[in-house]
Amino acid sequence: MSDADFTPLRVTYRASKLGRTQIRDWARAHGYPVSERGRIAPEITEAFFAAHLEILEQARTFEMVRATARTPGASPEDYEWEKGSRLGDIYTIVFVRGLDEHEVLRRIGAADEDIRLITDEDYSQPEGPKIITVRRIEDWTIAIEDCGWRSLQQEALGALSHNGGEAVAMHRHDYAQHQVTYAVDGRLITDINPGFPIARHGMDPDRLNRHLRELGIDPAASDSLDNPIPAALALASRITGVMLTPQHLRRPILGAAIPGAYF
Repeated sequence: MSDADFTPLRVTYRASKLGRTQIRDWARAHGYPVSERGRIAPEITEAFFAAHLEILEQARTFEMVRATARTPGASPEDYEWEKGSRLGDIYTIVFVRGLDEHEVLRRIGAADEDIRLITDEDYSQPEGPKIITVRRIEDWTIAIEDCGWRSLQQEALGALSHNGGEAVAMHRHDYAQHQVTYAVDGRLITDINPGFPIARHGMDPDRLNRHLRELGIDPAASDSLDNPIPAALALASRITGVMLTPQHLRRPILGAAIPGAYF
């Protein structure tokens, strides 16, 4: 698929000079679920403007691209469940080919004494252990870091993909920058900002362009995505052939509680 084979799906949003606090306060008063921080759901913003037409008239409009599958395979719509999951607003998921669960944990930095069964009562704390869980799906081991990014670091990705291996890390951070990083044989191939996909670098930054196009994303355009996390997860699934579901997050499951401060 070439860049000329599709027109990205563009969506229009409205933004006013209001602070998000006012929209959040209105949403809570009218029964909408909103968090204290992070992005406000577009449907809540639209409902706010519909109730305040005088503000709507002064609002600025802007366009974003919505990633959606243009070919068979994983789609951002397949990952709509992520929004209401236990994953939270900061986490890293790394897909590692060819290594078992224990070896993945060791290469991320867990000592053998850190490895144990992780339950629903385990979660990462600022001054306590950091929780990583692992699950095997076919030839891939998937490690999920609770509020961490150890496996996103170049040293860890190099170790996870060493000796002909392959690793795909997807990082969500609502207060910094999201990332999708792809490493092969110990080398960083490409690192992509899924919210702004033209921002990518590495030894071969365009290696995943085919997958981006198949998700309706023009790699050469300076577009911002309005659904970067589902798109990033769909991208990881297209690279690996592994589809994550809510069932894969269930505990108890093998993992590690690694002592130390935030990664």
